[in-house]
Amino acid sequence: MQGYSKRPFSAPVAGGHEVTHDVYTQGAGPVVVIIQELPGIGPQTLELATKLRAAGFMTVLPHLFGPLGSISLAGNMVRVLCMRREFRILEKNASSPIVDWLRALCRDLKATHGVKGVGTIGMCLTGNFAISLLADDSVLAGVASQPSMPFFDQSALHMSPEEVHQIKTRIDATQPAMALRFEGDPLCMAEKFGALDRTFNSDRRRIDLHTLPGKGHSVLTLDFVDKAGHPTTQALENVISYFRSSLT
Repeated sequence: MQGYSKRPFSAPVAGGHEVTHDVYTQGAGPVVVIIQELPGIGPQTLELATKLRAAGFMTVLPHLFGPLGSISLAGNMVRVLCMRREFRILEKNASSPIVDWLRALCRDLKATHGVKGVGTIGMCLTGNFAISLLADDSVLAGVASQPSMPFFDQSALHMSPEEVHQIKTRIDATQPAMALRFEGDPLCMAEKFGALDRTFNSDRRRIDLHTLPGKGHSVLTLDFVDKAGHPTTQALENVISYFRSSLT
């Protein structure tokens, strides 16, 4: 994490207990919070942060679990399963408690940096969180890349009906969110996008759903191909344009 500033951040979550995680920040400009996916904050996630900084954004990486700078998929799955007070990966119609902590972090970033609001990127395990956070007025833009929870019910969403109502109200006052997936993704299937479409887009467009060709999973990180014209490169360009229009 060379070049990043580090600070602990504490906030209460559902259940009343306080959670503390380290937060890494680098760059200047509009604030984008990158919420790590299950493999961890590995080289590909750090490269995503580098590309966003090159585009003029401050990147904020909360360290929620696992090693830094490397990938530990199996190890991190065990860690998350043991973090029941923060992550409830099988929950339907309710968010994980860690969303409360992330919401507090976004509010703190908005106040600390004097911005009108922040953007978020959630991926796989945390993909739904980017949508849930849009219920708060500290968040102006959310990108849900391959949102997968609950893992074993692709027709369900990892958010409560109350959250859905709040998210709709906030999006109606700001801009639509963005969601990304590969066509052949076995963890974020067409059913998941169908659930998002039915829930949020039945009466107006609130989430722009982008399906990329291929069988990958991690659109912006592990399966990203840095090549002009490649679907993942175009997806990142769209994300950058979305954040520029929403945060500046």
